[in-house]
Amino acid sequence: MNFIWAQEVVTFQASDGLTVTANLYEVDASYPYIVLFHQAGYSKGEYKASAIKLIKLGYNCLAVDLRSGGGVNFVQNETANLAKAKGMATTYLEAEKDMLAAIDYAYSKNSRPMILFGSSYSASLAMKIAKGNSKVKAVIAFSPGEYFQPDMVMKDQLVGFDKPVFVACSQREFSYMNDLLANIPTDLKTVFKPQEGPGEHGSKSLWQSCPTNKEYWLALLMYFKKLDNLPK
Repeated sequence: MNFIWAQEVVTFQASDGLTVTANLYEVDASYPYIVLFHQAGYSKGEYKASAIKLIKLGYNCLAVDLRSGGGVNFVQNETANLAKAKGMATTYLEAEKDMLAAIDYAYSKNSRPMILFGSSYSASLAMKIAKGNSKVKAVIAFSPGEYFQPDMVMKDQLVGFDKPVFVACSQREFSYMNDLLANIPTDLKTVFKPQEGPGEHGSKSLWQSCPTNKEYWLALLMYFKKLDNLPK
């Protein structure tokens, strides 16, 4: 496999007209997509290093700036900045519009079902969006949780969940994962927590600065091998 790729900044429109900015990592136009969503207060820069590893697995990546966020790893969140400048709401739930637009954009590239990769609040929204969505093949959710109450109870949203999902969390977060994911069939979910340290919140657990990052990466790579046995 040839790993020559180009990273470019792309934009597309959310349903309410907001311009959403993302980094596109395209290895091969025919490869399926992993669409990467950041945690609260962050930007597409959360995946600055992780996306480079993920494209080596035979996927293109789209790292998205959601309107609920800020900057990280010296990368500003252009969608959030624009939303604030326009006086638009930037709550977690409003960011769902940006995620849906990103899915439509990735699907328009080659019409292949994609993997949604979320971190913290976006991990929960990724699971909500994936349910019953023919454009989504699977979900990778780092530190999902009940981030939307009282407006929405995440556990209830997962009734009827019908996609394979890999859930990663810290040791501290693991205690409530069984309850959060109770409505997802056992054969569809894989839940991971690190054994050699406390771990991190969200996809920061994959960063080199996280002492247990190798554990997380190993579990994630094993999960991708499982997914490779499903039709792409």
